[in-house]
Amino acid sequence: MKTLILRVEQLASPLVRLADGLRPLVLLFIRLWVANVFFSSGLTKIADWDTTLLLFTEEYHVPLLPPAVAAVMGTFGELVFSSLLAVGLTGRFAAAGLFVVNTMAVISYPGLTDTTRQFHYYWGMLLAVIACSGPGLLSLDRLLSWWSRPQQDD
Repeated sequence: MKTLILRVEQLASPLVRLADGLRPLVLLFIRLWVANVFFSSGLTKIADWDTTLLLFTEEYHVPLLPPAVAAVMGTFGELVFSSLLAVGLTGRFAAAGLFVVNTMAVISYPGLTDTTRQFHYYWGMLLAVIACSGPGLLSLDRLLSWWSRPQQDD
């Protein structure tokens, strides 16, 4: 049995190395894809602010916040957090912020269909991955971390 396990590990080793090598690209793709969804939504909101205020007054029922405040906070969150997520600056914070925006959208909009709710769940899961694992090697967080670390003298 132990021999079989060792053999499986030997066969899987190249696939594991390939997956490890692709991780930065996968995390970048997830960040850019989800950021685009939320940034596009934020742009739609600011393009017609009167309609946005009407929607937050009539359709969206954000708990504990006046509609105008909820509209500003939601739009700000979609535009700022998605921008930070796209470049990977404060990536975990940006993903967590968008996770909250996404959660509020699910809670406050009773008109979501089962299909659109599934999209929100999917985006939430992708944001949770970034919030838990970080934005990856292809991010400003990583670049700033590398740049700011103390240099070793020889």
